[in-house]
Amino acid sequence: MDNLYYGEMIQLKNNFTGINRTELLEQMTKNKYDLLIIGGGITGAGIALDAVTRGMKVALVEMQDFAAGTSSRSTKLVHGGLRYLKQFEINVVKEVGRERAIVYENGPHVTTPEWMLLPFHQGGTFGAFTTSIGLKVYDFLAQVKKSERRTMLSAEETLNKEPLIKKEGLKGGGYYVEYRTDDARLTIEVMKAAVAHGAHVVNYTKSENFIYNNDRKIIGANVRDVQTDKTYEIFAEKVVNAAGPWVDQVRGKDYSKNNKQLRLTKGIHLVFDQSVFPLRQAVYFDTPDGRMIFAIPRDGKTYVGTTDTFFDKDITHPKMLSSDRDYVIKAINYMFPKVKIAQEDVESSWAGVRPLIYEQGKDPSEISRKDEIWESDSGLITIAGGKLTGYRKMAENVVNLVSKELSSAHQKNYKSCQTIHLPISGGDFGGSEKYQLFVDHKSKEAVSYGLKEDEGRILASKYGTNVDYLFQYAKKYKELEQKDLTPFVYALLMYGIEHEMVVKPVDFFIRRTGSVFFNIGWAKQWKDPVIDRMEAIFNWTPDQTAEYKADLEKELRDAVIPVDQQ
Repeated sequence: MDNLYYGEMIQLKNNFTGINRTELLEQMTKNKYDLLIIGGGITGAGIALDAVTRGMKVALVEMQDFAAGTSSRSTKLVHGGLRYLKQFEINVVKEVGRERAIVYENGPHVTTPEWMLLPFHQGGTFGAFTTSIGLKVYDFLAQVKKSERRTMLSAEETLNKEPLIKKEGLKGGGYYVEYRTDDARLTIEVMKAAVAHGAHVVNYTKSENFIYNNDRKIIGANVRDVQTDKTYEIFAEKVVNAAGPWVDQVRGKDYSKNNKQLRLTKGIHLVFDQSVFPLRQAVYFDTPDGRMIFAIPRDGKTYVGTTDTFFDKDITHPKMLSSDRDYVIKAINYMFPKVKIAQEDVESSWAGVRPLIYEQGKDPSEISRKDEIWESDSGLITIAGGKLTGYRKMAENVVNLVSKELSSAHQKNYKSCQTIHLPISGGDFGGSEKYQLFVDHKSKEAVSYGLKEDEGRILASKYGTNVDYLFQYAKKYKELEQKDLTPFVYALLMYGIEHEMVVKPVDFFIRRTGSVFFNIGWAKQWKDPVIDRMEAIFNWTPDQTAEYKADLEKELRDAVIPVDQQ
């Protein structure tokens, strides 16, 4: 197998549709890749995009849906890590702080500047002096542009920004910029960019074991399509383990695992309607036990989090416990006493697992968020730890290593990193300053395709320069006889299936639209007609339909009711 044909990539017409996954997997067995990536979260997606734009032949497999793990369950901030200054992690702040602006410029449709208020109270974590100095150092390290540098506010000015903040003991506030993102859509857009440049990626395909040559070096992996249970061999010169919380499980299949290991922590977020929690300003605030969490307004909702607790349960489906929910509610009522949040006010929630590199004796909030790259005797490269914000730089470091080793082995030179100024899919605006004009124009244009202007604005804002595809689906819907959906819902669904590899209803309602988290009423309204439409498209058996419907119902239930109260 070492002499497998090493020629041009065998390409498909559309490599990112949920309909031809089997055909794609068959084609992947006929190629030999420079790089096989295990893991389809933001780290794996970033590595795929970096590698393919340098001229490498790239394959990626993900055992669940893309972004189904940590990459759809974060605080949804591309932020500079202000709290890491407290831990003197200067390099972490410096690197991820500078990456924020790059991530924003390359995808303004999935990342938005968000002014953040950091109130300080008598006896709190931050005081006026430490806040002022901390934010000034932060501005310097992260090279924050002048228009987004911090300002210091009096107590009165702080309350003017957010009247719901606790008045008792309030000394003032710091005001600085973070970047809000849709983590799952960011992952999907990066993955789509990799596919557009020639990468072969497939979801619901699990790496079962490694393939070795006579020198006990990894030359590929046996992978299983979890939809059909069929196995395939994929061969590659180098294999990267970017499996996030599953990094240790993947390494456990290799004979040469080192002593490094992960420590998993869980974080949960609660979502409230603005009618219940009318927050108008993003706030980073103290909890009663001295931790700090975020409260962020978004699309008519307010979400708050995160908790930080060690986790050793089922990492595939981390769930909210009543103790998690109560902790966050207590924190809200501590800092925003006027709102008087109760358990029944929770509209939705999500829970996620952070894969941190184990540090003995440290509490969850103290463990470093830095990333590390390990290479085993077999040649398996593992990337572990890190933050959403730093995904592009993490990918660059991994691919630098891959490039060096491939160049040495084959006397072939690859390009240097190309992603610093490379728009992700949907981000071709010609600069972030042109984004809003684009959205304004497209929202008006949407009417001619059978959409409402506000629906056009939602689509243009979310899908960026890919929005014309969705407009065409909306137009096509008017020609169909079956009127079970609306042009808007049909456009979202068909674009998701044919251009974003939606395979199951949960893919659509959680990771492509985010509706289970931020518009759960919409998800409940459309779940049955969407499932009916998908059943017809994919030709599911009655058992498959029942299974996928049950999966979605469970996600809807878990979003509202703590798992220990079900």
